[in-house]
Amino acid sequence: MSLKLPPLPPIGGPTSGRSVLDVLAEQHGELLELCHRLIEGSAADRGRVAQVVSATLSRHLSGEQQYLYPAVRQAVPHGEPIVGRELAADRDLLTALRRMDAAGAADPDFGRLAAGVAQGVRRHVAAGTGESLPLLARTVPVEDLIRIGNRLETAEEAAPTRPHPATPSTPPWNKMVEPLVAVADKARDVLTGRVTRPDDL
Repeated sequence: MSLKLPPLPPIGGPTSGRSVLDVLAEQHGELLELCHRLIEGSAADRGRVAQVVSATLSRHLSGEQQYLYPAVRQAVPHGEPIVGRELAADRDLLTALRRMDAAGAADPDFGRLAAGVAQGVRRHVAAGTGESLPLLARTVPVEDLIRIGNRLETAEEAAPTRPHPATPSTPPWNKMVEPLVAVADKARDVLTGRVTRPDDL
């Protein structure tokens, strides 16, 4: 089923860019590795790792909510309940992430909060790889999968770097609100010296 997206840019041939399936497979692997470092890493590093987990996961969920879930809703038979489940789980995960951020690495309860975030990430990855992404791969042409991948990566660059479970999670409102929230997040990141990328670790 075609999603009637605008044509791809001509650079690099008719299919320029990475499929959303490849983009998300890479991001899911990165998130699992970050969560492993968060739980198993040294106490000295866990504060910085927690900051990167928070920023990376916040950007990732924002991109999925803006472009992956609308594609699933439109193209996958019975996609609406899948998206509803994932949006509810995303809110729970962002709430857990916010609690972990608020506690800080020195809090005695940090280990429990971090374990809750890691469990939520594992559930998120399993749901994507086990249901929504395979269904999307079967129902959407590769050109549209590449278009979604392009848009998702672009959206993540303008996405919040902190968890905001109360912001809108569906288009068009999330596409308008989240870039504005992201400006404030990034200003706070600069002022506080917060690390937000895995390469910063």
